[in-house]
Amino acid sequence: MTKIEIKLSKDGSHTLYVPALNEHYHSVNGAVNEAMHVFIQAGLKHVQTNQVNILEFGFGTGLNAFLSAVNSGEMEVHYCTLEKYPLDMETIKQLNYGALFDGQFKALFKKIHQVPWGRENALDSRFFLTKQQCDFTKYKPENKYHIIYFDAFAPDIQPKLWSSAVFQKAYNALLPGGVLTTYCAKGIVRRTMQDVGFKVERMPGPPGKREMLRAIKI
Repeated sequence: MTKIEIKLSKDGSHTLYVPALNEHYHSVNGAVNEAMHVFIQAGLKHVQTNQVNILEFGFGTGLNAFLSAVNSGEMEVHYCTLEKYPLDMETIKQLNYGALFDGQFKALFKKIHQVPWGRENALDSRFFLTKQQCDFTKYKPENKYHIIYFDAFAPDIQPKLWSSAVFQKAYNALLPGGVLTTYCAKGIVRRTMQDVGFKVERMPGPPGKREMLRAIKI
């Protein structure tokens, strides 16, 4: 089993560090701040609809799903997330995301990890979560999505997940006008997105990062 270490990022929220890859799951400048900036503000808050379908490439710690549920308001959300290597529950139990929120949200993070994989689960009357254990490159989307959260490990670590084939799959999964958001701002990633048909915006990045990318299906 790959060794994983729990680290405290600068905003007081946890991230995970994989020594074998020399890679963190989130920004060391703030895991929650990064997720809020890249996926909630640039993705969830950007889409104006009463019902939203979200596809996530990289479930990881479940932070993006958790923050989407916390910030979904009156929207009905159908959230499908993909992860080839789910974390073990002992690691999950040590993460502090749930403790950062009060009331109904405090137990929500735990519930996200307790519901079964491979089928849709109602977290409440408006948020529906499907967790799929699979390889991004082999996944065949069954629905059309308004938003894709692209949160794979960095291109230098997992280059095949940032390939033209994967971005073509993402493009095909989106509805017209749908958006893909990612923390990555590398030129080669932007050009690959453009090559498959996306209109790509450079946007200000989260704390500690100058830029991020948002791609729109036109």
